[in-house]
Amino acid sequence: MSAREWIGKDFYRELGVSSDASQDEIKKAYRKLARENHPDANPGNTEAETKFKAVSEAYGVLSDTAKRKEYDEARRLFGSGGPGGFGFPGGGGTGTGGFDINDLFGQSTAGGGFGGLGDMLGNLFGRRGGGGTTAARGQRGADVETDVRIDFAEAVKGATLPLRLSSPATCGTCGGNGARPGTRPRTCPTCAGSGLVSRSQGAFAFSEPCRDCRGRGTLIDDPCPECVGEGISTRTRTLTVRIPAGVDDNQRIRLAGQGEPGRGGAAAGDLYVRVHVNPHPVFGRSGNDLTITVPVEFSELVLGTTLTVPTLESKVSVKVPSGTASGRVLRVRGKGIAKRDGTQGDLLVTLQVVIPAKLDGKAKAALESYAEAVAKHDPRPEITALLRDRGA
Repeated sequence: MSAREWIGKDFYRELGVSSDASQDEIKKAYRKLARENHPDANPGNTEAETKFKAVSEAYGVLSDTAKRKEYDEARRLFGSGGPGGFGFPGGGGTGTGGFDINDLFGQSTAGGGFGGLGDMLGNLFGRRGGGGTTAARGQRGADVETDVRIDFAEAVKGATLPLRLSSPATCGTCGGNGARPGTRPRTCPTCAGSGLVSRSQGAFAFSEPCRDCRGRGTLIDDPCPECVGEGISTRTRTLTVRIPAGVDDNQRIRLAGQGEPGRGGAAAGDLYVRVHVNPHPVFGRSGNDLTITVPVEFSELVLGTTLTVPTLESKVSVKVPSGTASGRVLRVRGKGIAKRDGTQGDLLVTLQVVIPAKLDGKAKAALESYAEAVAKHDPRPEITALLRDRGA
C-alpha cells in the first residue's frame, strides 16, 4: 500500500474512537466491532467481512505504539494542509497550486533539510529510513490478538489447546501473489520493479512511489477472484497453542509469525493469545502459592487438632497447634504451583472459625458452663482499660 493510500485512511473513524483514545479504549472498540462483524457470526455477509478487514487493519496500526505515532505524525503533516500549506484533501494527490503532494516523498534537500519525508515515514510504509531512493520493500503483517478461557487446574499444570481463528491470512487460491491461478504478476514497466520512480524538478531530484503499481513493483492483469489482487483473504484455520504451567489470568502468550501475513514478501505479524482463567470453587492463588480457606471449630483452635486438607492432586495432613488464633495461615511446603526453575510454590492454609447458627440443649449447656469457667478472663483488656479511664 502506498503512502498516499495509508494517510488517506482514517483508522480512528474505522474504530469509532477519538484520536486521543487510550490503548484500552482502542482495544475495547476493536474487540466489539470484530465480534459484531466476524465472518463466523455473519456467514455470507460481504459487508460485514469488509468491515472486519477494515477494523483489523486499523487495529493493527493503532495498537502498535510506534506505528500509531508515525501514523499520527503523517496525518498531522498532510491531513490538514501539510507543511507549507500543501493540501491533502480526501487522500488525493494534488494540493494547492497543482503541486502533487507525492512530490514530497523521498525528497532530499541540499544542506540537510528534511532529509526526505519518505525516510521520516519509512516505518509506516514498510521502508526504513536512510535510503530515500531505494526500492520499495514489503510491509510486515499486523499483529493479531485473540482470547482463550481455561480452567484453574489447566492454568496451574499447563495445557495444550486447539485454537480456531478466522482472520486475514495468505490467500489460498493464489498463494499470496494476488493473480488468478495460472497467471503471474508482471514487472511494472514504469518503475522496472523497484516500486519507485525518480523525477527531476529544477536542481532537485525526487523519488516517489510508482503510481502505476502503487509502489509494489508488479502489476496484476488478472486478479485472483478470492482476494481481488490483495494476496490476503479471511480464512478459518486451526492452531495448537501450548499454555505454560503457572500462567496468570489475563497473561498474553506470543506465537511468532502467526498473525496477519506480510505484503511484498515481508514477515508475518505475531499472534497474541490472552488467557482468561476460570476461578476455582475452593482454591485461590497468590503468585506461585495456592491458597485455601479451611473452616474450623472453636474447640479445634483451642485444643489443637490435625486437619486433612485437599491439594489440586491429592490431600495433605496439617497440624493445628493448641491456642491457634482464627485467621492464622499455615504453610505446607512444595504443594503449590510449579515454577519454571523446577521448584514449587507452597499451599497456604487459612484457618477460619465458624460460628454455629443454632446449638442443641447439650451443646448450649456445655458452652454456658465454659463461659462461667472463664468469666474472670478478660479477652479485651486494652478496650476495658480505655473504658475505665473514660469513666464507663
